[in-house]
Amino acid sequence: MSTDVTPDAPVAVWAPNADTVLLATGNDELAMSRDEAGWWHGTLPADDAGEGTDYGFLVDGSGPYPDPRSRRQPHGVHELSRTFDPGAHTWRDGDWTGRQLAGGSIYELHIGTFTPEGTLDAAAGRLDHLVELGVDFVEILPVNGFNGTHNWGYDGVLWYTVHEGYGGPAAYQRFVDACHAAGIGVIQDVVHNHLGPSGNYLPVYGPYLSDAEGNTWGASVNLDGADSGEVRRYIIDSALMWLRDYHVDGLRLDAVHALKDSSAVHLLEELGTEVAVLSAHVGRPLSLIAESDLNDPKLITPREANGYGLDAQWSDDFHHAVHVALTGETVGYYADFAPLGALAKVLTRGFFHDGTFSSFRGRLHGRPIDTEKMPAWRLVVASQNHDQIGNRAIGDRLSAHLDTGQLGIAAALTLLGPFTPMLFMGEEWGARTPWQFFTSHPEPELGRATAEGRIGEFARMGWDPSVVPDPQDPATFSRSTLDWSELQRPDAGRLLALYRDLAGLRRRFSDLTDPRLGRVSVDFDEADGWLRFGRGAIDIVINLSTSGRWVPTVDGSVLLAFANNADAAPEPGAGRVLVAPHSVTVLGADSVSD
Repeated sequence: MSTDVTPDAPVAVWAPNADTVLLATGNDELAMSRDEAGWWHGTLPADDAGEGTDYGFLVDGSGPYPDPRSRRQPHGVHELSRTFDPGAHTWRDGDWTGRQLAGGSIYELHIGTFTPEGTLDAAAGRLDHLVELGVDFVEILPVNGFNGTHNWGYDGVLWYTVHEGYGGPAAYQRFVDACHAAGIGVIQDVVHNHLGPSGNYLPVYGPYLSDAEGNTWGASVNLDGADSGEVRRYIIDSALMWLRDYHVDGLRLDAVHALKDSSAVHLLEELGTEVAVLSAHVGRPLSLIAESDLNDPKLITPREANGYGLDAQWSDDFHHAVHVALTGETVGYYADFAPLGALAKVLTRGFFHDGTFSSFRGRLHGRPIDTEKMPAWRLVVASQNHDQIGNRAIGDRLSAHLDTGQLGIAAALTLLGPFTPMLFMGEEWGARTPWQFFTSHPEPELGRATAEGRIGEFARMGWDPSVVPDPQDPATFSRSTLDWSELQRPDAGRLLALYRDLAGLRRRFSDLTDPRLGRVSVDFDEADGWLRFGRGAIDIVINLSTSGRWVPTVDGSVLLAFANNADAAPEPGAGRVLVAPHSVTVLGADSVSD
């Protein structure tokens, strides 16, 4: 079923249980006819003004409600939809051949807080910064329609729309065009496991939600019950829309462990198959990246080997191991990652929990990755991301606790490790602005419930509930907006230069994008506080200690050195190197591959 709605053209909505559906266009209520599959069909009048036609649907006398497949909601998620023709945009990216995820790097950002203006057009104005940083993709937090003015995006209710506050769908097309012109691919974060608490009218139309037990965020979507075929089609069509109509290069699939699907062919496998078909048609790579806390390599195992065939998945184990090694924090789910050996295991095995006991869960968790066959780039890793910062009590970044040398260590572990690195906006200069959980629910009772729920979530982590900011307070949102003037700080400029240098090393040396986990070697000394990991003929020496350390390493030239003390320099010796406190040293042998 087509998702495009243009004036003076057919329009359809799936409402299998309705006795009557009328097409409402403001002043008129037009009849619609029902087919055997439960789709209702009508025709919109011509748009004489050229600005789109507002319309909705009256279902059994109630409404009008917005179109479930609406492309625009200029007056909010409770109001009429507006027609939008995605084909009206003249694309300038005809030479764009896409970006493969293997060997690439990702920069995660939130449109509303990336710039003071909080719009897609303003974000496009900052692309030069990302080009100089050396990233290959931007990953955008969800942009679909939600109730209110600002939100993380995970309370969306209209999955085909682009939030009007960001500029709407036309601005989204301009942003993708600008990214491609700059040589940057676009990954869109999408949510298919739940809907937001305000403005969800899908149950009015049909059995979109499951009768089974819900998940952490509300009712589950009906993926395997009666009439689930059209619900699955609703999800898959929305995913294909981003990739086809908006020229997006990949999707990040939110919390796929919350997709409850007992079908013989899981939704993720079906989605992967259809995206592969579209990729072949458009002639460019299209990537699917799952967020999952299952530590199950089946997600990224090819379909030919009975996996789901997704391209990559997030690995929180990497974040936890890096976080504990640098901060010493061991509360809640960090407890199992206290030994430095946890970081060593992650660097060589991909997962820490691969069938091991998880004290936070109170059970065995995960299964091993076949390190001989699975390429390491299929794991997307970060030392900071929107979840791991924003789901802390006060949204504090690593920069609130670590010195510049330690921030450099986090950067080196992320960018020089064997996985696909992802940065979170502002980390490249040690941004001091927090990233806090913010909402703007117009309904006071919903705002109170959200604030109380946040406090309850932090109980298991042992954080002080009295310091949790009110998500509804406008100051919580404004505090989370990047302050670009921070780039004038000397320490910020120095850290940014390191990030650029690390990205440059990845481009220069193929050893640093070699996907074979079997070629990663790790040595460490828990007592002395150092860790060395080798990437082929390159050694990366990390000194977590507050004292200088002699560390065994390859004999080679120093490719990069960064320490908390800007004047500190490594002293190579025969088979070892003296490194400064809180420092990173990268050495390459004569045989290093360029």
